[in-house]
Amino acid sequence: MSTLKIYWHDERKNVVGRAVRKLRMDAQITQKQLAEKAQLLGYEFDRLTVLRIESGDRFVADYEVKALADALGVEISTLYDITT
Repeated sequence: MSTLKIYWHDERKNVVGRAVRKLRMDAQITQKQLAEKAQLLGYEFDRLTVLRIESGDRFVADYEVKALADALGVEISTLYDITT
């Protein structure tokens, strides 16, 4: 039986949070508004989810990365630009 190994990026649980925050701020929308956009696309997000992703306190599944990209109107690869 194999076990799941969790990899962290520095002290963060995800690598997309910083890009999500920057793109959200550039779009001049709140965390709640981003969550609502994702909800309208059929994903289950709330303001706390967005907050925890941006702060790096929450792991982000691949389908959630797609949801965030869709809600922000960007390509998925944009969220992996960890220099943002």
